[in-house]
Amino acid sequence: MNKVLGELKIFSGTAHPTLSKKICEFLNIELGKATIGRFADGEINVKIEENVRGCDCFVIQPTCPPVNENLMELLIIVDALRRASAARITAVIPYYGYARQDRKVEPRVPISAKLVANLLTASKVDRILTLDLHAGQIQGFFDIPVDNLYAIPVFLEYLSKQNFSNLVIVSPDPGGVERARALARKLNCGLAIIDKRRPKANEVAVMHVIGEVEGKDTLIFDDIIDTGNTLINVAEALLNNGCKKVYAAATHLVLSGNAKDKIESSRITNVIGTDSIPLPETKYSDKFVILSVVKLFAEAIYRIHNNQSVSALFV
Repeated sequence: MNKVLGELKIFSGTAHPTLSKKICEFLNIELGKATIGRFADGEINVKIEENVRGCDCFVIQPTCPPVNENLMELLIIVDALRRASAARITAVIPYYGYARQDRKVEPRVPISAKLVANLLTASKVDRILTLDLHAGQIQGFFDIPVDNLYAIPVFLEYLSKQNFSNLVIVSPDPGGVERARALARKLNCGLAIIDKRRPKANEVAVMHVIGEVEGKDTLIFDDIIDTGNTLINVAEALLNNGCKKVYAAATHLVLSGNAKDKIESSRITNVIGTDSIPLPETKYSDKFVILSVVKLFAEAIYRIHNNQSVSALFV
């Protein structure tokens, strides 16, 4: 028997309250009232400060750094809502942490993306709303509905207004070809692929550029920029192969350690990202262009609440 859903309510964890407030402003609703704190020993303490019985509740919480804190906080907020008799709970995860550990690449290692899916399912989340999963097959780790949004429309709106010279979209590895090809098709431009070898995590050696980039502008298109090492090495390989300028675009700007400084001192012209993750308080140079995913998430939430198609956003 289907649940009867009441009022739409949106709650926010502490990972990205700015994004949550902007989504609520777009939908013209108040952000749900909740108190989230810590006990003296660091345990997370949550109290929902309003009635949610029978409501359709959305919890916005990217599992960005500190990943474990934000993930646990999300699980506890979901548990509080469930015990308060919410009719349906959707975990809105703009950035799905642990997504890069989606398979066994060597013996005796975990599949952490599946473990996180198990934890969310065990918390009795009814559905997941996320953005640009690192690997689409992660949706299959869940036995509940998963809506994986795509940031391509957000990038297209910006890129279509830029004055590129014979643009080529570059996938930084074979695994990202589908993503890069989709953008290249929308922009009606060329496609190139980087053949690379990764000796160990966060280290990369670029081997070969597959495709014609000489005399052209190139845009490296990926889902995550973490340490920036891959991005900078790919950019150098493209420049060494005669391209005019190197741009980069990625949905999730994790930017661990001194990644921002390394990118700002590199030969990359611009890095285009989104606000799926809260950006550090340190000022960004003009090299970084940050696009908003507020409208994308707001429209998806509205459609889910009203039982409308989410895929129609990308037609």
